[in-house]
Amino acid sequence: MIKVLSYLKPYRIAVAIALFLTFTELAVELFQPLFMAKIIDDGILKSDLAIVMKWGAIMLGFSLISFAAGIVNSFYSAHASQSFGFDVRMSLFEKVQSFSFANYNQFSVASLITRMTNDITQIQNTLFMSLRIMLRAPLLIIGGLVMAFVVNVKLALILSVVVPFLFIFLTWVMNKGGMLFKTVQEKLDSLNNVMKENLTGIRLIKAFTRRKYEVKRFTDANEELKDHTMKALRLMEVTMPILLFIMNISILGVLWFGSIQVNTGDVKVGEVVAIVNYATRITGAFSIFSFLIMAFSRARASSKRIEEVLDTTVDLSDHVDANSSLLVKEGKIEFKDVTFQYPGTETFALENISFIAHPGETVAILGATGSGKTSLFQLIPRLYDASSGEISIDGMDVRRMKQENLRRQIGFVPQEALLFTGTVKENIAWGKEDASIDEIIDAAKNAQIYETIKNLPNKLETKLGQKGVNLSGGQKQRLSIARAIVRKPKILLLDDSTSALDMRTEAKLLHALKVYTCTTLIITQKISTAMEADKILLLENGRLLDEGNHESLLESSDLYRQIFRSQLREEKINYA
Repeated sequence: MIKVLSYLKPYRIAVAIALFLTFTELAVELFQPLFMAKIIDDGILKSDLAIVMKWGAIMLGFSLISFAAGIVNSFYSAHASQSFGFDVRMSLFEKVQSFSFANYNQFSVASLITRMTNDITQIQNTLFMSLRIMLRAPLLIIGGLVMAFVVNVKLALILSVVVPFLFIFLTWVMNKGGMLFKTVQEKLDSLNNVMKENLTGIRLIKAFTRRKYEVKRFTDANEELKDHTMKALRLMEVTMPILLFIMNISILGVLWFGSIQVNTGDVKVGEVVAIVNYATRITGAFSIFSFLIMAFSRARASSKRIEEVLDTTVDLSDHVDANSSLLVKEGKIEFKDVTFQYPGTETFALENISFIAHPGETVAILGATGSGKTSLFQLIPRLYDASSGEISIDGMDVRRMKQENLRRQIGFVPQEALLFTGTVKENIAWGKEDASIDEIIDAAKNAQIYETIKNLPNKLETKLGQKGVNLSGGQKQRLSIARAIVRKPKILLLDDSTSALDMRTEAKLLHALKVYTCTTLIITQKISTAMEADKILLLENGRLLDEGNHESLLESSDLYRQIFRSQLREEKINYA
């Protein structure tokens, strides 16, 4: 929790003011029973109205000071807690943005969302309560006990026996509660994950009439969250009656022994009233302890979850000897005996891959599902690092280049076209922040999507739904390609990004891409696409079986001939 609380440092002045005002309120509350004792002993019992009026006015004045301190305290507490939450959320988001693909595999998307929202809100609210009321509770207990000794040592001894026992009990409850609420947050992760998958795949769920199955899955996750939450809350609820029972017994003890000593003349009535008043205030402080402990236990569990993300070591970053002056200028790509396996796996995704893609070449990559095509793509912009071997661009090892310099010169179109909520123009310009309207239009034209855009209600200013839900698969792919080529990259990576296009549109697209002076790598399942490439890489089970152009592979590769004949046969059947 120390690391998370370190984000309070910029707001230490606001925290100090809030704490000072808390102590002001506390001081008033601790002195009130003494004033009351004065009124009883020197005023009421002696029938001296002047004394009653004097100390009554002092009590009223102190109460007004306490009231004002409480209002100002709320302002500074809110300022510190809200600013703290903002900073932690920003830091957490930036940390997640720095993650490598391997780091992302350590946390589910639902878990990261929960940590950036629910967990931070939990700590933020607990911090506000700490500055506003939480610190008052333990300080009031300690201060009340001390003041009780100031009033009367013998009667205060009764409280001094009870209070330490209750502190030990509450410490145990806090530790136990922390473990229980950590489990609750994990179950909340699971529930959020089910909701995310359900809402994302709602069309598929309806198409397959899997509503009952998904409802059951949600119900199971919801029940687990409910059961663990109830278990944690039961512990908190049991705490309260135990605290009140023990403190009420101590108050009865004070009244019993106090009445005896009043009769013997050893104690004044006002002193007994003051001790009972302190005991009552201590009881009141303990009465909110179950709520405070619950809040603190949840905050501590949440802080551990946040620290897990903040403490995660990003396993893919710029090397210490990375040269910021190294830039991609021509786009020559060379793999030298590259082997790669995903972190935490035993099998190789790629083994001993060696090839060269010369500047300006178009290279098609063919292979069955699981042959390593996407894995090969991800190594070029250093989304992962090769396990062994070397990948170089323009003769420079990619590990010696700054990641930002490397990736700014690469246009990447993933297998699943992902668009963002916003306008068509904003989605294309996402590839280049300072893109002019002419550059956006040119990219749209070359991606063969501009005619579609002109027919949209507001053309480039048309709002897209979440993930481009109001577009077809082919339209989303072409917008994704426009987003990649608007930056005029030196290297263009198309991961099966034309699968939803008809042959005519795809041919026009590939022809238009030739205007860009970039090295283009295309993962494809279509022989018609591969035929247009300068070079074809044939992968199988992570190994490079063969490479060459269409004609040479027809002569040298049995597998390529099989793929060619099967697709040719399919095309004849479809044509017929």
